[in-house]
Order: sequence, then C-alpha cells, then structure tokens
Amino acid sequence: MEKNTKTKKFVIHLVCFLLALLSIFPFWVMMINATRSTAEIQQHALSLIPSKYLVQNFQILTGKSFNPLVGLTNSLIISIGSTLLTVYFSSLTAYAMVAYEWKLKKAFFSMIIGVMMIPAQVTMIGFYQMVYKIGMTNHLSMLILPAIASPATVFFMRQYLQPTLSMEIVQAARIDGAGEFRIFNTIVLPIMKPAIATQAIFCFVSSWNNLFTPLVLLTDSKKYTMPIMVSLLRGDIYKTEYGSVYMGLTLTVLPLIIVYLILSKYIIAGVALGGVKS
Repeated sequence: MEKNTKTKKFVIHLVCFLLALLSIFPFWVMMINATRSTAEIQQHALSLIPSKYLVQNFQILTGKSFNPLVGLTNSLIISIGSTLLTVYFSSLTAYAMVAYEWKLKKAFFSMIIGVMMIPAQVTMIGFYQMVYKIGMTNHLSMLILPAIASPATVFFMRQYLQPTLSMEIVQAARIDGAGEFRIFNTIVLPIMKPAIATQAIFCFVSSWNNLFTPLVLLTDSKKYTMPIMVSLLRGDIYKTEYGSVYMGLTLTVLPLIIVYLILSKYIIAGVALGGVKS
C-alpha cells in the first residue's frame, strides 16, 4: 500500500514537472531568440543556448521610428492605472451590492451580467466618436478611465465577498462611529485581498496586451504602447530583423512575468474562495 502511494506521488510530481517545462519552454525560446541574429534564427529555428547578439538586437530595436522604452513606459502607466481603478471601484461596487439592501438591486446585478455579454468591439465606434468630439484621442487617460466600469471584475468580487464578509463586523464598526468609506478601506479591502490580487493579475495582463483600443485611439508615436510597437516591428518591407522582434516580445512579456510572480501566491486562494457559493 505504501509502495503504491509513493508511486502515485512520483507520477504526480513527474507530470507536474513536465507540465512546468512545457509552460516555460516557449518563454525560454523567445528569450534565447532575443540574443540571436536573424540569420541564426532563419538557419536554425530552434536553439536553447544564448547567442551574442543581444546588444545588437536592442540597438536595432531602439533604432526604429519609435522608442520601445517610451512604449514600455506608456504601457506601464496605462496598465497600472487601469488595474488600480478596476480593482478598487469594482470592490466598492461589490461591497455596495452585498452590504446594502436597496431597490432595483437585483435588476442592477442583472444589468451587470448583461453588459458582460456585450463585446467591447461593439461599442468602440460610439466610444471613439465621443473621444474624438472632446478632443482626447491621443490622451492615455482615455485608456485608463474606462477601467472604472468593469462588469466582470464586479461579478467576481461580489461572488467572493458574499460568503466571506461578516456583516457583524461591519455593524460593530458602524456602532463605533466609523464612516462607510473607512469601513470599506480598513476592514473590507483587507478581507478581499486574495480576490484583489487575483483580479489585479488578470486586469494588468488584459490592459497590457490590449492592442485594439490603443490602435484606434492613438495616432501619436510618442503615445504608442508596447503591443502597437511590437505589431509594427515587421513593417520593414525589405528585411525583417527577427532578433529585434523577439527582443520586443521579451520586453513586452517581462513585466507580466514580474507582476505574476509578485501576486501569484494569492491567485489560487482568490480563485477558490471567489467561486464559493453562498
């Protein structure tokens, strides 16, 4: 019996190890290709050993008509701003839906579910017309402020908060004279920490990888985001420098990996508890 248990554990660990290798392999190949020349990539498509063209690829990348470091900065500003607005205001909305009883509460929740079903592309024409009329087409704020309304995040936060929030704690804080915003900021937000960390990862990745909306709203190369710049890397009709393309992709992916490593310890607890039904 004990032997069977050890065998099962060995098989489980082996499978997990192989899955981890499969997950890491594409990122490793991408980073290795960022150190190789175009000729090396074309002649030998796959290599697991770094080459010596890292600096040269970076110089080619920075020698384009746009500045990748500016794109990296713009993407960070948009992604961080969008993530903060999304998780805070979505948590606030979810708290209002759980802690208070008010008319049309169920109708409001049904509306949120309905809005989740509408693709963002459907509303893009009207959104662009509005942004154009107020003269904000090349402002990064137009890519940040709409993140305040995030139906999917509100839904997740509500599902998480329903079984975890104890109204006795809220009532005790009210009796002690605490205001509603103080209760939310000092009591409710710490309780929602796993859910906030989980949604922060999803929101950051979604905002960072967003190509469609910035491509529609931004025409100034100084306001370009990293996804736009990466999409322009193959724009040379004479020769594509694949080493610089992989360098751009690596610069695009690295912040996502860093954010995930910082918040990953919360993601399992957040997803598990957020899916609990009351």
